[in-house]
Amino acid sequence: MGLVVIAIAVAWILYMQRGSHIEPTGKILKVRTLPADENSSVAVIDFRVENASNFGIIVREVTVTLEEPNGKIDDGAAVSEVDAQRLFQYYPVLGQKFNDTLKIRDRIRAHETMDRMIAVRFEIPQAQVDARKNLRLRVEDVDGPFGEIVERK
Repeated sequence: MGLVVIAIAVAWILYMQRGSHIEPTGKILKVRTLPADENSSVAVIDFRVENASNFGIIVREVTVTLEEPNGKIDDGAAVSEVDAQRLFQYYPVLGQKFNDTLKIRDRIRAHETMDRMIAVRFEIPQAQVDARKNLRLRVEDVDGPFGEIVERK
C-alpha cells in the first residue's frame, strides 16, 4: 500500500513539473545561400522556434554551426539585422525577407511559437555550404538553458 502511495506522489510531482523545463525547439524552414567571395558565403536561415515551457525565454545568444560531408564543423558569424536588411536590398536573388532576425534580448513568451530568421557568414565557399550535412541553430536563454534546432536534409 505504501509503494502505491509513493508511486502516485511521484507521478503527481512529475505531472505538475511538466512545463518547467525550458528548452526551445523548432525546425528550419528554408535556407538560402549567397557567395560573399570565393572563400566565404552567407546563409540566410528561416526557422520556427517554439517555447513549450510555462516560462518565458530571453535570448542570450544564437549560434549556428554547419557540418560538412566529411564531418568538419564550421562556426557561422551572425549578421546584424541592419546588415541582413542590406543583404536583401542589394541581392534580390535571395528573394523576400519574410521574418525578423532573432537577436539578443528577444523574448519568447511561454507556449509561444514564432517564425524568425538569422543570416550567418561562413568562411567556406558556397559550394561547401550547399553540400552540407546539416545546420545546427542553438538558442540559449539568459539563465543557461538552451535548445538546438537541427536541419533535416
